[in-house]
Amino acid sequence: MSINLELPTKLAAAVEQSHAVGEHIFRPVSRKYDKAEHENPTELDDLGKLIKESKKKRAETAGKPDEGPSKNGVNMISVLNTLETSWGDVGLTLSIPYNGLGNAAIAAVADKEQLERFADVWASMAITEPSFGSDSAAVSTTAVLDGDDYVINGEKIFVTAGSRADHVVVWATLDRSVGRAAIKSFVVPMDTEGVTVARLEHKLGIKASDTAVLRFENARVPKENLLGSPEIDTKKGFGGVMQTFDNTRPVVAAMAVGLGRAALEELRSILEAAGHTIDYDKPAAAQHAAVSEFIRLESDWEASWLLTIRAAWMADNKQPNSTEASMSKAKAGRSVNDLTNKAVELAATAGFSETSLLEKWARDAKILDIFEGTQQIQQLIIARRLLGKSSAELK
Repeated sequence: MSINLELPTKLAAAVEQSHAVGEHIFRPVSRKYDKAEHENPTELDDLGKLIKESKKKRAETAGKPDEGPSKNGVNMISVLNTLETSWGDVGLTLSIPYNGLGNAAIAAVADKEQLERFADVWASMAITEPSFGSDSAAVSTTAVLDGDDYVINGEKIFVTAGSRADHVVVWATLDRSVGRAAIKSFVVPMDTEGVTVARLEHKLGIKASDTAVLRFENARVPKENLLGSPEIDTKKGFGGVMQTFDNTRPVVAAMAVGLGRAALEELRSILEAAGHTIDYDKPAAAQHAAVSEFIRLESDWEASWLLTIRAAWMADNKQPNSTEASMSKAKAGRSVNDLTNKAVELAATAGFSETSLLEKWARDAKILDIFEGTQQIQQLIIARRLLGKSSAELK
């Protein structure tokens, strides 16, 4: 089965609309919310309502297959839409109502009944804790079954949209003595008694997006809110909850690709305004040093883009994509940091000042190499997959 890199006609309108959002809604207020951290971007409220409606329409047509053997479904749509809105602003993309990382987790793991029940929620995702960062297996937040409810206790940090979303998908362990096999994810309404927002973080970038610390103190949720099987299968491990990352990592890669394209376009304009034409028919080494560097950055960006759409396409076509999802995240996260920092350097005063968005994009880019699994974790996952090693064999 091969991938056709032409944009499917049926997705063109959605991509156009997402680009219009990035251009006409996000870009005009991008600097405003970078300076007003923790202020709620109310300009996104109507957009959230539109997304809610479009999700309903997609759900109604979900059973209609594409023509031919190759399918473009919800994963490809998410990647393309995210790329375009992130071209406008990554922080605002992360703040779109009803489009949280927890929604991707629900889509990855929930059964049919849960998909219908949680169709209208806006869900953040709570994984990281004060005692660990990238080692998701070290979850210490507990979920204890008590009658028809699970009682959740623990603290989560770095929860994107944690104070704005109306639900949160929480990773918790059913039995700490069993290890990673007992880790499950739970959909928890934010108005549940015992759930509190402890604080909001001050950050380097993506300041339009709130990043919260959440506490769970005897928070009770119905047992039906556990995503996936409640059984502890020590042989399978916690593959169910980890499947979430196979969906979300290409989306984060798409954020990096969208931001990278924005920086490339701005840098191209600055170079051309300075009289440095980019000529693809001449060897890069025979052109101005800044142009040669631009061509290198652009080729790196292209590789990120191709890896990202491959990971999304594989997910839509029911092919295991854990390796490819990590590859796309690793490449895009590293490339966008190199690209945006080099753009600031090459643009000189225009890159370092607030006359353009280049300096903001360089700050925003940093998180894209960290959240949803750091660069180092992605390389470790890729190495394990390629070498056929377990997590115990290759640490």
